[in-house]
Amino acid sequence: MTTSLLDVAATVAGRSRRSTLARRAAALGLVALVMFAIVGPLVLSDPAAQDLSRFLEAPTLAEPLGRDDYGRSVLARLAHATRLSLVLAALCVATALVLGCVAGIASAWFGGWVDAVMRAVSEAFVAIPALLVVLLVSALASGGSLWALYLGLALAQWVEYFRVVRARSGLVLGSPAVEAARLLELGPVHIVRRHLWPDLRSLLTTLASLGMVTSILAMSTLGFVKVGLQPPRAELGLMITDSFAFYDVAPWMSIAPIAVLFLLTICFLGLRTSEENR
Repeated sequence: MTTSLLDVAATVAGRSRRSTLARRAAALGLVALVMFAIVGPLVLSDPAAQDLSRFLEAPTLAEPLGRDDYGRSVLARLAHATRLSLVLAALCVATALVLGCVAGIASAWFGGWVDAVMRAVSEAFVAIPALLVVLLVSALASGGSLWALYLGLALAQWVEYFRVVRARSGLVLGSPAVEAARLLELGPVHIVRRHLWPDLRSLLTTLASLGMVTSILAMSTLGFVKVGLQPPRAELGLMITDSFAFYDVAPWMSIAPIAVLFLLTICFLGLRTSEENR
């Protein structure tokens, strides 16, 4: 019996260590990518600067990722594309998180017709595929509009936060601790700060990590099929599409943006998994 308990304890400890290591590796990888996105555009050349005499130039020490078919620096374009993906994804997730949290808490707090209206709106968004929402919003704006892409991605994601926050808030608001706070007239700010937020924080962190992955992949998917951002803007999906015609002679052009997408996905999912296991 004692041996079994020791084995269980060792297994749990091993899983905890692996989770900690995975979280640290994901965090370090994400920090490296963020630094590349911040510092790269400041020190590298203009991503739109063309030099046709350097058509598909092979990688060198000065240009580690070579030049593309317009003679533009692939490394400079990759840095700007990474920054664009991270900043736009962060804005989309922040907007969706705020909208979803406010709507979810209001729905659980007031109930009645407020809850009925918010649930009806959320169900309408759930019935429409997320990429279709982005395409519909983009169709109403000028082609390749950055703000249209931002608005579409935010609208496509807010419902996830709304449903989770509404369900969890309903349980917390009905707890004895919240009932006691209401009897003591401590006010809504106290209830949200001391009861709702501590309970929602880990869930929202997990959803935000997944939302970053979803936003980055959605942007790249739309750019890949050329219905999102348009050339000559440096964007990961566009870089992959434009490089396919030269894959046999310049494979580095497509491998670089694919590698960044892969690393971003792995890092955010690693943080999400570790947060769930805590």
